Amino acid sequence: MHNVGKIDRIIRISVAIILAILYFTKVADGKLGTTAFIVIAVVLAATSLRRCCPIYALLGMGTCGTGVDEKEATIKTEKLDLK
Repeated sequence: MHNVGKIDRIIRISVAIILAILYFTKVADGKLGTTAFIVIAVVLAATSLRRCCPIYALLGMGTCGTGVDEKEATIKTEKLDLK
């Protein structure tokens, strides 16, 4: 089940890259800060690549659309002539 949309994926990857850069340039102080940066970056990257966020699933929400247009949702049928 996918619940992470395209824009959400881009934002997650961007934040993960920024956090990774901050981690490798040693901007964060202390073990807790550096560990938090890398853990958050890994989680954001993983949820972006999998296109599934467990928190969204628990809350019953998501940022990806259904991809179904209302006009396409109707089934077109024809009446058959059975004579």
